[in-house]
Amino acid sequence: MIFLGIGSSLKSKFGDRYANIKKTIDLISGEKIKIKKISSYYETPSYPNKLDPKFINVVIEIDFKGNSEDLMKKLLLIETKLERTRQFKNEPRTCDIDIIDFNGSVSNKNDIFLPHPKISERNFILIPLREICPMWIHPILNIKIDDLINNLSLRTRNEITRVKECDIRRIND
Repeated sequence: MIFLGIGSSLKSKFGDRYANIKKTIDLISGEKIKIKKISSYYETPSYPNKLDPKFINVVIEIDFKGNSEDLMKKLLLIETKLERTRQFKNEPRTCDIDIIDFNGSVSNKNDIFLPHPKISERNFILIPLREICPMWIHPILNIKIDDLINNLSLRTRNEITRVKECDIRRIND
């Protein structure tokens, strides 16, 4: 299973944060990457500066025929199409796409870290991921997703809000 995290905190030429997420998913699909599941939308404060605009986040499951390097190249191009700039670490952005898990691979090569190194600390990844894959287990830590969420501070667990009511979309094979 391959999971991607998608986030947006700024408007772009495509519209607001929700429009950016939708456009990102459309562009991913346009790269002949099959979208299998999409979580609900969640809003979280920016990290580390909570005064920056809030993020809208989703997690998607995809089917991709290729390696993680090929996928990352496609995702970086999509971020560019969504007007993503990289001036400062953790800055507000129109689009951010992270590979959360690539078929359980463990890797640290070519600037691709698998699974995503901060996943166990991020409510905006763990909670939407649990929605679409409640049995997921961290490939390195070998910890179930419910336990990872329970390890978050109460404050961190409470700062995430499901903002758009929708069912988990499942795309039929």
